[in-house]
Amino acid sequence: MSEEKKNYSKEELKEFEDLLLHNLEKANKELATYKNALSRKNDSGTDSTTGSKFSLESGAETAQKEQLNELAARQSKYIDNVQNALIRIKNGTYGICSISGNLISKERLRAVPHTTQSIAAKKQQM
Repeated sequence: MSEEKKNYSKEELKEFEDLLLHNLEKANKELATYKNALSRKNDSGTDSTTGSKFSLESGAETAQKEQLNELAARQSKYIDNVQNALIRIKNGTYGICSISGNLISKERLRAVPHTTQSIAAKKQQM
């Protein structure tokens, strides 16, 4: 058997970069949708509805707003992770496990392109 690879070739990195850029574009669109929905929720709610109907709707609106905030926060974190992966491509550390220092499998990177850990390292942490 040949020596184990220490990093991916420029062609392989280009494949992952394209995948990450696609995921980033998609994630930014989803985040914009969440933010837009949140701003619409903030705009409404000033009408003069009164009584118990209002309090029930208000509770449901609050729950929905909290859910949208949570989705937006998760999406922002995901975007940060994707952007960090793009930085790792530029600085030559992409695809190298942060725990073991070994190359992360292509299959894992295709499934979770922003990961910093191999499956073996991830399992050890559980």
